[in-house]
Amino acid sequence: MVEELIGAVAAAGAAGLVYLASAARVVKQYERGVVFRLGRLHGEVRRPGFNLILPVAERMRKVNLQIVTMPVPAQEGITRDNVTVRVDAVVYFKVVDPAAAVVNVEDYRFAVSQMAQTSLRSIIGKSELDDLLSNREKLNQGLELMIDSPAVEWGVTIDRVEIKDVSLPDTMKRSMARQAEADRERRARVINADAEYQASKKLSQAAQQMADTPSALQLRLLQTVMAVAAEKNSTLVLPIPVELLRFLERGHQEGAEGAHQEGDRPAPASADHPVDTAEQAIDELRRAVEQ
Repeated sequence: MVEELIGAVAAAGAAGLVYLASAARVVKQYERGVVFRLGRLHGEVRRPGFNLILPVAERMRKVNLQIVTMPVPAQEGITRDNVTVRVDAVVYFKVVDPAAAVVNVEDYRFAVSQMAQTSLRSIIGKSELDDLLSNREKLNQGLELMIDSPAVEWGVTIDRVEIKDVSLPDTMKRSMARQAEADRERRARVINADAEYQASKKLSQAAQQMADTPSALQLRLLQTVMAVAAEKNSTLVLPIPVELLRFLERGHQEGAEGAHQEGDRPAPASADHPVDTAEQAIDELRRAVEQ
């Protein structure tokens, strides 16, 4: 009798352990449990930790609440300015309503992926090439709104959408390279023209200053001679401007007048023996170069 009682207790204990093992469910911290009793949604969403369900009548489905990173396959389309491009993106989303994610949609991951692809193709058709290349932040916001609107009913919220890459045909790449090169050349020519304009203004002011001060022309010529002579050329061809000859002639006349005032008797210039101003100027320049 005692042995039968002990056997019954052991059998009941074993059955209880089996029942407990089949009824026990552990929900992780990043998960939530949705329980169905006889096919109907039952009770609240189960929290993380140890949970019990009826082994036969109830079934629990766990839903991950972590942010999901889903790449969107590259979509080929024609932009509004008739350029064929291939664009791929990435979508970041997470489940905020586990019950809706299980009940309202068969597979929320597949649904978000298909919605992202169709929205990306729609964005390509509505945008121009310059917007795809330089105004991606605005396009990302548009994609996020297009995907998030239907995803709310699935218990999913879109955290972020990013366009990763825009692939262009080789012909378009060459055309853009030529356009960029032409634009750089245009800017270089504009800069050179502006520099020439500013330099011409400065040269005009310098010429005016030299015209007012003839000695500046002589100093400039001597500086040019010294700069050329520093290159150790074997032959030096030096043009002498007429203004310099006139300056030297005027300086010679002033020296002659000064000597006459001091009592000197310079050799007078006559019609038969004129003063050779050019030769004197050349001699003075030669002496300056030798020094």
